[in-house]
Amino acid sequence: MKAYILKRLLSMIPVLLIVAIFVFFLIHMIPGDPAAVMLGPEATPEEVESLKEELGLNLPIYQQFFEWSLHALQGDLGNSLYMNQPVLDAFIGHLGPTLSLALLAQGVSIFLAIPIGVLAARKRGTGVDRTFMIIAMLGMSIPSFLLALLLMLVFGVQLNWLPVAGYSSLGEGLWEHLKYLILPAISLGTIQAAVIARMTRSSMIDILSMNFIKTAKAKGLKQKVVIYKHAFRNALIPILTILGETFGALITGAVVTETVFNLPGIGQLVINAITRRDYAVIQGTILLIAVTYLFLNLIIDLLYGLVDPRVRLNRK
Repeated sequence: MKAYILKRLLSMIPVLLIVAIFVFFLIHMIPGDPAAVMLGPEATPEEVESLKEELGLNLPIYQQFFEWSLHALQGDLGNSLYMNQPVLDAFIGHLGPTLSLALLAQGVSIFLAIPIGVLAARKRGTGVDRTFMIIAMLGMSIPSFLLALLLMLVFGVQLNWLPVAGYSSLGEGLWEHLKYLILPAISLGTIQAAVIARMTRSSMIDILSMNFIKTAKAKGLKQKVVIYKHAFRNALIPILTILGETFGALITGAVVTETVFNLPGIGQLVINAITRRDYAVIQGTILLIAVTYLFLNLIIDLLYGLVDPRVRLNRK
């Protein structure tokens, strides 16, 4: 297992290198001069050039990339041009709201999707199955911002049950923390639930048609035992895969939802950095997001061995 983990960690290096090259050069192709944006429209060309020299933006782009990469290997992703703090500190400071939102949204999606997917597989071809799949298709089709606005209108404005914007840290109390996240979590989690439910249904249908399930039924085992002890456990591999992908998407793809609900998360950090042409923050944040994705995939791969002994045998 240690050799497998080491191999996976080493395989991350070329992936991160490709991401770093792509992000760095793509960002520097964006129109707009960060020095001019920082100084404002009244700045003289001399002042702009002086600031570019101070920030190292007047160097050839390949030299800028080399110096940035060298510092990144040492854990230094540079300093924000606007926030006057290291990029890593800015990322960690904005990670809390995003991580809380992602965990709560994933809980919502699992709570909705797994029972619906299993029930749809059990009732395959019936009205129940078709109804659930139609609902799942609708859930996948609704834009997250539209669902967010509808939730805000109903539960925040008309019923006045929950706040429609803002954020409260966990240190101010659990309920105070959660009440700002419930609506955005439902908005994100409902859409992800549609994807997970379809995968759960498909995986369960494949397993339920196998011979060992037929044998278990022939032995007279109760349906609940057959479904949840034998079928569901064997269907977990593809479900775990989609859970890992959706959780990564919740962390990195909540930009619109965080903007709508005014949450100070990673999405808001990236949007502000793009608006201000804050190259260091954009580059560092995207690189850290890529690292997060890779480690999520590694964790999911390790979880495979917990649910399927055959995976453990293949890794010895």
